[in-house]
Amino acid sequence: MNDGKYLPRIVDEIVHKHLSSFGAVCIEGAKWCGKTWTANNHSKSKIYLGDPAGNFQNKSLAQIDPKLVLEGDSPRLIDEWQEVPEIWDAVRFEVDQRGRKGQFILTGSATPAQKGILHSGAGRISTLRMRPMSLYESNDSSGQVSLEDICNEQYKNIVINQPSLDKIIELVIRGGWPGSLDLKESEYTLTAKEYLNAIINHDIYRLEGINRNTRKMNLLLKSLARNESTAASMNTLKKDIKEMDEEDIDNDTISVYLTLFERMFLTENQKSFSSNIRSSTRIKKLDKRHFVDPSLACALLNASSDMLIKDLNTLGFLFEALCERDLRIYAESFNAILFHYQDYDGDEIDAVIELNNGDWVAIEIKLGSNQIDEAANSLKKIRNKILKDGGKPPKVLCIVCGISKAAYLRDDGVYVVPITALKN
Repeated sequence: MNDGKYLPRIVDEIVHKHLSSFGAVCIEGAKWCGKTWTANNHSKSKIYLGDPAGNFQNKSLAQIDPKLVLEGDSPRLIDEWQEVPEIWDAVRFEVDQRGRKGQFILTGSATPAQKGILHSGAGRISTLRMRPMSLYESNDSSGQVSLEDICNEQYKNIVINQPSLDKIIELVIRGGWPGSLDLKESEYTLTAKEYLNAIINHDIYRLEGINRNTRKMNLLLKSLARNESTAASMNTLKKDIKEMDEEDIDNDTISVYLTLFERMFLTENQKSFSSNIRSSTRIKKLDKRHFVDPSLACALLNASSDMLIKDLNTLGFLFEALCERDLRIYAESFNAILFHYQDYDGDEIDAVIELNNGDWVAIEIKLGSNQIDEAANSLKKIRNKILKDGGKPPKVLCIVCGISKAAYLRDDGVYVVPITALKN
């Protein structure tokens, strides 16, 4: 691990704040998203439980006596703690004994079923979610416009360097994995495929100790890729697998596998929003399905640049996934939450950001500038419907786009910002 190449992450400030408030911090997230690099950047000593040296000596030591791996300068990093779930309770107990903040940093790329089997860690261990890099973190966004400023109605009219369609496609296929930033474009999909194979063929067994049907898991993953950025139900996934792959998978199996994918941080769904609208309009409750990074969906679809240029519909869903990945990262940095909106009248909002004071922001995501008028009209229609129905309308209407020469406030009050100019 070369600290000289460390790119600052948005979560860094959050980790620092939590270390000042809690005895321990647990950083969870998908493998290869940069958790260990970030944790190492905040630690003064470390132990890696996944280190194969000495026939996994570190892991064996932790299994014999978890307290032995806790000794070292604070904050002490314990990487891949889920390899020995008993460490959770050992850390909680040690934090109580020491009575000091910032003692440990745990990192985990899976959620073990035994987590907190004796104690949840509440008040002692805070849990943070880390994701692949946003475009701002990977230096692919200029960061000229702050999402938090937009949410507070602070707008900038600025000219930006307009990205090409080819560049947008490259960012979608490459994804936000720190280890992919220096790869050749021809290697992006291969890397993502091997990543998925390693998790399906090895990591899930290590997590559970149960041999699962890897063929059916792959079929479900491909169906999730075909339904990326949609609110597909389990029945829809089942039907899709039957039609595309001529295979029957029952709902119970789909449910078990979906839970496993979430525990491995492969997927992270976008929940529906309705709690703060206070309108009688009936809102759908289905989550919008996402992989933790759009590159995984690209790999499962064998999506090349040439293919996506010829299939703008699929590209639109994958671009939406890219934007919603970034919006989630940015929003959580200022304690906001990402949702989506879909009602039974057929009206939808791609992304809803709920602020901690109860206000909310409605965001449509469009790849091209030729779709901006349509998106603005859709946002205004939903806002007016909620107002007419006596509900609480969005505080801000915004369009996040791919290809545009500027970020600007339209005459109708809708703000437009390219994703390649956005930061938290």
